[in-house]
Amino acid sequence: MAPGVRNTLIGCVLFMALVLGLFVNNIVRKPGLSDDQLREEYGTVVLPAPRAPSPFRLTRDDGSTFTEADLRGSWTLAYFGFTHCPDICPVTLAVLGEARRQLAESNGHEPFDVALFTVDPERDTPEVLAEFVRYFHPDFVGVTGEHRVLATLARDVSVAFAKVPSDHDPDGYVVDHTGNIVIFNPRGHYHGYIRLPHTPERVLTAYRTLADRF
Repeated sequence: MAPGVRNTLIGCVLFMALVLGLFVNNIVRKPGLSDDQLREEYGTVVLPAPRAPSPFRLTRDDGSTFTEADLRGSWTLAYFGFTHCPDICPVTLAVLGEARRQLAESNGHEPFDVALFTVDPERDTPEVLAEFVRYFHPDFVGVTGEHRVLATLARDVSVAFAKVPSDHDPDGYVVDHTGNIVIFNPRGHYHGYIRLPHTPERVLTAYRTLADRF
C-alpha cells in the first residue's frame, strides 16, 4: 500500500474513533443540574451575576491579615457563626468537614476552602477560633476582626446577625444569625449560598456542579 493511501486510511480511522468517542460520551454523560434543580432539590441558590464583596481587612486565626484577596484562587465555602453557638454552627462545620473528607476520597475535584467568619468578635479571638475550627478539619480557618467590618461583609453576602440576651449563656447573650453556607468562587466573588438543612450530599452536589460549570 502506498504511504499516502496508508496515511489517509489511518487518518480516517482516527477521525472515526474520535467521532464515536464523542458520541458515546454524550450518551452516557450525566447532564448537569440546572439552577432550578439546585435550588429545589439541594437548597442551593446561585446568583444570576456573582459579585465581589467590598474590600475588607480582617484577622486570620494565626494572627495574620485576611482580606478579600484570600478568597481568590479556589472555591471557598464560608459560614458566619460563633464558637459559643450551641447547635447549628458546630453541626454545619461538622457537615463541611465530612464533605471535605468525602471529596478527598473521591479524587474527582480540587478541595474547597472553608472559612468561619465570627459574628461574635468580642469573644472569638484568633486563638479561640483556631482551636474551634481545627476540631472539625485541620485546614479550616477562622476569621475575626472589627464588628463593623464583619457586619459589612455579612451584608454583602446576604447574611444578617445580631446579639440577643440569653439566660442560658454565661456572658448573658448569644448571637442570632443567618444559617446559610456562603459560596465564593475562585475569583473571590459571592456566587450563591446553601440553605438549611445542611448535609454532606447537598454540599458536595452544589460544589461539584458549580465547579464543573466554572
